[in-house]
Amino acid sequence: MNASEDDSRAFEKVLGDRDALSVGSFRFWFADQRWEWSDEVALMHGHRPGAVHPTTELLLAHKHPDDRAQVASILARSVETGEPFSSRHRIVDTRGAVHEVIVVGDTMTDDAGKVIGTTGYYVDVTGALAEERQEVLNETLPELYAARAVIEQAKGALMVIYGIDAEQAFRVLIWRSQETNTKLRLLAGQLVEELRDLGDAPATLRSRFDHLLLTVHERVRED
Repeated sequence: MNASEDDSRAFEKVLGDRDALSVGSFRFWFADQRWEWSDEVALMHGHRPGAVHPTTELLLAHKHPDDRAQVASILARSVETGEPFSSRHRIVDTRGAVHEVIVVGDTMTDDAGKVIGTTGYYVDVTGALAEERQEVLNETLPELYAARAVIEQAKGALMVIYGIDAEQAFRVLIWRSQETNTKLRLLAGQLVEELRDLGDAPATLRSRFDHLLLTVHERVRED
């Protein structure tokens, strides 16, 4: 077997592993609608890392037909208003597999503080959670029992904002806990505490919550 065949087999194995595709980052510049995908996001769409130069047209082509118009509208609004690109929708990879994703976005600014684009994460919430959840439970079981109420509140907020179920909400919390090296209990508690300051303006609630989710670990204080 040659190196090319080895690479192809490895690529197919990664594509078949939903857990390996769980989270990836992106950046989108408004002025020229230029995209940058991490290797994980490229794989999520079924492409080899570095093999494609993502464009808005390519991104929309991968959207599930029932979600494509919604995402196109969100992107157009982002470019027009400077709002972050945030959404929950389905993508179809190059093999025809459907992924349910949450796009958690925040504003991207230049050195002068001017908004020039949006940056954030794709979170694939279609993968199996059992193994990952058990690993976290084994590490944090005592504190989970002690802080079950606040974790449930944080999960509830995620479920309402993103329209996901309890399992998926828990996965998002685990992601932010592991990504930021912050205890799950403390992260959930800080998130719930800061929710009170978000207000209830429907037009901006999602983008404000995305920003809160991506930055809440910076304000967590250890016991």
